[in-house]
Amino acid sequence: MSADAFAQLQAEMRACRACVLAGHQVQPPAVTQGQPGARIMTIGQAPGVTEVDAKRPFNAGSGKRLFQWLGAAGIDELWFRSTQYMTSVTKCFPGKNKSGGGDRVPSRAEQELCRPFLERELALVQPALVIPIGRLAIERFFPAKPPLEEIIGSQHELDGCWLVPLPHPSGASRWHQLPENRARIERAIELIGAQYRRLFPELN
Repeated sequence: MSADAFAQLQAEMRACRACVLAGHQVQPPAVTQGQPGARIMTIGQAPGVTEVDAKRPFNAGSGKRLFQWLGAAGIDELWFRSTQYMTSVTKCFPGKNKSGGGDRVPSRAEQELCRPFLERELALVQPALVIPIGRLAIERFFPAKPPLEEIIGSQHELDGCWLVPLPHPSGASRWHQLPENRARIERAIELIGAQYRRLFPELN
């Protein structure tokens, strides 16, 4: 992959104000992290306010839980952040939910405005393993919108790339806190660990 093309994409995403110009209440700039040669890509919903400040995805409490899960799969956070790739369905902080319960879910219109960026990220990085995190990211690959109870703990091959979905690790979500769902998450962690060992045998 061309490093220049990757750098150009990153610059375009950070300069983009399409949602702002369309009247959506978002806070740029785009937040992504990682390297063009990544073999693993995580895709979340959208950055939060602390992610904008820190300029890295999954920076706060949800990031701590996410890397607890990935740590259980044998993946070190510092290694992952510096060598792999982290992005989201929409790239800018969408603001808080009016109800006060977590961040606002980006609208379909916002998702469509950001879709070309995600398509280019996938095409340029060409990851061998994609970890969609949360319903919005999962539905990008599974438009039939399967229940989390069916999709978490499974893996799927798509165009030579493996997908292992995870629920959103946000403290605002109760799904991952329910005992009956913990076994599904543990199964997903096992699958991610197996993929990680396959992709990076020299680290294991």
